[in-house]
Amino acid sequence: MRMITFKPVRMMLLFIFLIGIPTFVFSQQNSAPKPKSDFWRHVQFGGGFGLSIGNDFTNITVAPIAIYNFNEKFAFGTALQYSYINQDNFYKSNVFGGSLIGLFNPIPQIQLSLELEEVNVSNTYQDFGGEFNDNFWYTGLYVGAGYRTNNVTLGFRYNLLFDKNIDLYGDAFMPFVRVFF
Repeated sequence: MRMITFKPVRMMLLFIFLIGIPTFVFSQQNSAPKPKSDFWRHVQFGGGFGLSIGNDFTNITVAPIAIYNFNEKFAFGTALQYSYINQDNFYKSNVFGGSLIGLFNPIPQIQLSLELEEVNVSNTYQDFGGEFNDNFWYTGLYVGAGYRTNNVTLGFRYNLLFDKNIDLYGDAFMPFVRVFF
């Protein structure tokens, strides 16, 4: 009785042949291209960036946002926020968090908004008595209105939960600029 032996080269060719047949057979199927998801056509990205540098003072803010436009009147989205403020030998602050935002456009030029913000605040104060730390979570609920032209909205918003004893923002009423692409 004679045994059949395969040499390494023959084994490799047999392996490639056995793997290649299913690949060739399945690649010959005629399949129509899958339609692209309609989801991304309704998504817009934007946000804000702020930079202020002066004598012994630095303020940097980054706030990306993404919204989903349900139709021409309604949109909903989420945003992230990070701010760093430093006044040398006096004050340092890190603020980070996120928000949920709903937008309503009764007419193309007017945009109304409702935004829920939750941020963590870490402040460090230095004075003659030493260094003091203040860490807390801050919640804001804003109603806003703005004038919209193309992808830019200029307006004002008001914090319904404003507390003058928490010194994250100086006032409940504040301006905003939103830019979407």
